[in-house]
Amino acid sequence: MAVKNKKQAGRLRRKRSIRKRISGTGERPRLSVFRSNKHIYCQVIDDDSGVTLASVSSQTDAVKSAADGKDKTGLATLVGQAIAEKCKEKNIESVVFDRNGFIYHGRVKGVAEGAREGGLKF
Repeated sequence: MAVKNKKQAGRLRRKRSIRKRISGTGERPRLSVFRSNKHIYCQVIDDDSGVTLASVSSQTDAVKSAADGKDKTGLATLVGQAIAEKCKEKNIESVVFDRNGFIYHGRVKGVAEGAREGGLKF
């Protein structure tokens, strides 16, 4: 139990450090990624007005149907591509990537690569 709390405290410390430097605007919103043990979630957020512009997770129907036989990293790439499609519908071309205190590796990297393949710039 203590190890889990120590890990979570470290991630939250890194998250605060990252969020001091980056923030989303209307022109260039923030792409925030959260990773749990089973699922991965993405949100595109305008911090100036405090509004979530788009969100996709591994539990979304469109992602679930395309996820046959993929591992968690492959699923994260699909989530990245889906968030890029939603952003294109809302005329969002570039975002600021917020890894939310997680290491840029594995599933978080998969989301970033999928979003870049989908046409987002960051």
